[in-house]
Amino acid sequence: MLVTSKELLQEAQKGHYAVGAFNVENMEMVMAVLAAAEAQNSPVIMQTTPGTIKYAGCDYYYANVAAAAKRSKVPVVMHLDHGDSFARAMDAFRNGYTSIMIDGSKLSFEDNIALTKSVVDVCHVANVPVEGELGRVGGKEDDLENADENPYTDPQQAKEFVERTGVDLLAIGIGTAHGVYKGTPHVNVQRLSEIRALVDVPLVLHGTSGVPDDQVSDCVSRGICKVNYATDLRIAFTRGVKAYMKENPDAFDPKKYSKQGMAEVQKYVMQKMEVMGSVGKA
Repeated sequence: MLVTSKELLQEAQKGHYAVGAFNVENMEMVMAVLAAAEAQNSPVIMQTTPGTIKYAGCDYYYANVAAAAKRSKVPVVMHLDHGDSFARAMDAFRNGYTSIMIDGSKLSFEDNIALTKSVVDVCHVANVPVEGELGRVGGKEDDLENADENPYTDPQQAKEFVERTGVDLLAIGIGTAHGVYKGTPHVNVQRLSEIRALVDVPLVLHGTSGVPDDQVSDCVSRGICKVNYATDLRIAFTRGVKAYMKENPDAFDPKKYSKQGMAEVQKYVMQKMEVMGSVGKA
C-alpha cells in the first residue's frame, strides 16, 4: 500500500542508503517501476511533475500508482515533484498524494520560507511530509528551467530554512541539472558534506539522470537519502518502443510495443536501485 516518504527516508537515513524517486509518465511506466521494485525487494517513490499533471491531472496519476501499490508488497510513495505553487501542492494533497514537494527555490530566501511553510502547515495536519528546495538545480525539464550561475545551497541557510519551515526533506543544489547533460557532470560532494553536518532531515538529489553511478554512490554515502530520476526513464521507454517498431513496422497494438519500453525502464530502475543500496530494504 501507499506510505509516506518520511517513513521510507528516515529508515534510509539510518541505514545509509537512498530510495529512488522515479518520474512516471503513463500506466506502463508505473507498472515497469513497480516490477523493478518487486524484483529488487526495494522501497520506491513514484512522482509526477507539474508538466505531467497538466497532461492528465493528479487524480489520473494517483489512481494509477494507488492501484499498483495496492497489488504490491513493497512500500510505494506517491510524490509531487517540483510543486510550483501552493494551489498545485494542495491539488496533489487533496487527491491523496503521500508526499508533497513545494519548490520555491526561484524566490527570495524569505519568500521561499513563507511559501514552503504555508504548505507544511497544511500537509502536516494530515501527517503528509513535505519536501522543500534551497539552492537550484540547473537545466530544463518540463516547464522547469534554471540557468543560475551560482546554484549551490548555502549550508547555514539550509539549517535556517529547515528550522523555520519544518520541512521533512530538503532538496539541495550541488551541481546537478535537469534534462540531458552536455558533458560529464561533477557533483560538489564537499558542499553536500557541509550541508549534512548542519541539517538532520533527509537530503534529496535532483537532476540525477546522466550523473555517473560512482558520483551517486558517493552522494549517498555522504547523506543523500532520495535520488530523483526522470529524463533517463523517458529515454529508456522511448528506446524500447522505437526498437520494437523498427523490427515490426506494421505493428499497431500499443500493448505489444509498450512491453519493450517497459522492459527497458525496468532494467534501468533495477540497476539504479543497486547503485543507491536500496535492494532488499523493502
